Amino acid sequence: MVSQQVRGVVARGKGQPVSIETIVIPDPGPGEAVVKIQACGVCHTDLHYREGGINDDFPFLLGHEAAGVVESVGEGVTGVAPGDYVILNWRAVCGNCRSCLKGKPQYCFSTFNATQKMTLTDGTVLSPALGIGAFAEKTLVAAGQCTKVDPAAPATAAGLLGCGVMAGIGAAINTGGVSRGDSVAVFGCGGVGDAAIAGARLAGAQTIVAVDLDDRKLAWAKEFGATHTVNASTTDPVEFIKSVTGGNGADVCIEAVGHPGVYRQAFEARDLAGTVVLVGVPRPDMTIELPFIEVFGRGGALKSSWYGDCLPTRDFPMLINLYLQGRLDLDRFVSETIGLDDVEEAFHKMERGEVLRSVVVL
Repeated sequence: MVSQQVRGVVARGKGQPVSIETIVIPDPGPGEAVVKIQACGVCHTDLHYREGGINDDFPFLLGHEAAGVVESVGEGVTGVAPGDYVILNWRAVCGNCRSCLKGKPQYCFSTFNATQKMTLTDGTVLSPALGIGAFAEKTLVAAGQCTKVDPAAPATAAGLLGCGVMAGIGAAINTGGVSRGDSVAVFGCGGVGDAAIAGARLAGAQTIVAVDLDDRKLAWAKEFGATHTVNASTTDPVEFIKSVTGGNGADVCIEAVGHPGVYRQAFEARDLAGTVVLVGVPRPDMTIELPFIEVFGRGGALKSSWYGDCLPTRDFPMLINLYLQGRLDLDRFVSETIGLDDVEEAFHKMERGEVLRSVVVL
């Protein structure tokens, strides 16, 4: 078997600083593609992997929020060809699971990853983050993980749709069903929360309330379209949201933190028949308690948003077109561009809340 060697960012053990390693990339087999990575965002999920918060399958090849160009494809691949400009996704729909057969591929329960494994030079098998592993000069994926988009969009912007920005926009538009004239409250104004704000604005929401504990993040939220902001460390966000929605609460409340206390606030801040959308990722040990009569009495829906309930083939090209029309400012999410060697420091900046997105450029 022919293979090639590239540089990549690897997490060798729980909580350990990441290291730059030589990665062995096999030639693509049936249904697979090798993609030359142009840019990859530093996402909280990569930090979760490094901290052992996802599973213990170390070592991990980190990075998953990426765009690049297909270099080669394996046997039987018809959807993409060498030279295609693609965004990588972790929902390569199977077409055969019970969800796909119901005509709901955006919930596919059996998404594809590459069959072959990437390794270190000593043969140690790597676990690619979300089946992608894009903090590397090249990576091996299932061909269905490659979604073709307009190459006019720079990879720094396009790659963000691979995870966080798509999760946020989709939480508002796909899961929350935000529409013209709605009121929306977004709890947590990091990359995903700000993307939910941008999505709500795109959908025509008239009132968009941003909730956070950090005034700097609230200032960013206004740039993405928040009409009101509230610092929950000094003001009760539930009362504030009611005060700017005629005393009623918001039609859609989006929780982008993944914290039971914040979820409770989102639950209490929604209008009758309103919707709560959870897109923040809770820890496995967290539990939540709600007054059952309120669950019944308020009506509406409590929903979870998995990858923004996106269908990459439908949503990525559409959002890239909106970006190219100047209607979706993806560039605003990019706080800084960095190299592979700067990923560890980017994790620390993320933990300190100093950046929306650090983007690795290759």
